[in-house]
Amino acid sequence: MLDLHFTRTNGPVDEAIEQLMELVGGVQRPEIVRELILASLKAGQEDDRKADLKLMNTSLKEMRFTSKVFGPYREVKKVTVFGSARTKPDEPMYAMACDFGRKLVTAGYMVITGGGPGIMQAVNEGAGPEHSFGVNIRLPFEQKPNPVFDGNPRYIIYKYFFNRKVAFLKEAHALALFPGGFGTLDEAMEAITLIQTGKRYSLPLILIDEPGGKYWSHCLAFFENELLKSGFISETDFNLFECADSTDAAIDKINHFYYRYHSLRYVNGRLVIRLNSAITPEKFRALKKKYADIVVPKGDMFLSGALPEESDEPEIAHLPRIVMDFNQGDFGRLRELIDAINDC
Repeated sequence: MLDLHFTRTNGPVDEAIEQLMELVGGVQRPEIVRELILASLKAGQEDDRKADLKLMNTSLKEMRFTSKVFGPYREVKKVTVFGSARTKPDEPMYAMACDFGRKLVTAGYMVITGGGPGIMQAVNEGAGPEHSFGVNIRLPFEQKPNPVFDGNPRYIIYKYFFNRKVAFLKEAHALALFPGGFGTLDEAMEAITLIQTGKRYSLPLILIDEPGGKYWSHCLAFFENELLKSGFISETDFNLFECADSTDAAIDKINHFYYRYHSLRYVNGRLVIRLNSAITPEKFRALKKKYADIVVPKGDMFLSGALPEESDEPEIAHLPRIVMDFNQGDFGRLRELIDAINDC
């Protein structure tokens, strides 16, 4: 049995992989595909448990199909919406979710839901099938797709929750959460945790309730009285999400996030914030002073154009940048900085 390595030290195996990729043709990013093939071969050598190999196999196939479905829509901003599957069509929250889906499309967004009933169906009905993605889950009890996804090519059903969660968050430019049960709270907590720890770049995370509703205010009271007072979270963590009691307010918050802010990227350990429009040197100096606490000691924060390392994104090379030595610790303050940039 050959001892395989990800370095190019596998002799005839490396040659066979190269020949295989040449044979099928059209392989994008061959250096990554090569490692995928090697990982599969190594897994086959190392693990004789069928269950483990089936998990790896299904996960890869599900993620491949996810990329295939979403790929043609990379340039369109999408909002993932969570909420209870048990909300009935005659309830006010259902009508609110339907209105939200319709207004999101008018504002230029597509929507992603779990593809099931309740809030999910309401949002999809409002957005319409041509503007909807459904990422459903195969459960022990039958869960059918909602009628919006009858014959819709933008519908995916997953075996594993973790792959489905990746799709919800990786493909989204904003998250909106209506009241719901354990699943909704699970998605809310995971999303907040990923943003808080920097494993997911900042994005609008909107907690939506009906006017006068207490669902999210009760959750926030628990955060304040138990988590914050116990020192389990920081005050700035409350910057990671926002509340809205109307669909218009929710959409305004999403639009505001992308008013001047475009995206961010790390380059050689430095955080590069790309902007849709420039800010004046005077306003930048005020920002630099106010947010000096999230710059590493002896680090810097400065205005810039595109860095040479960003040459793989020529379509946004013209955008102005803010480059900073971010401490990679206080993502709540970073979100506050993004809001301040948009307010300039």
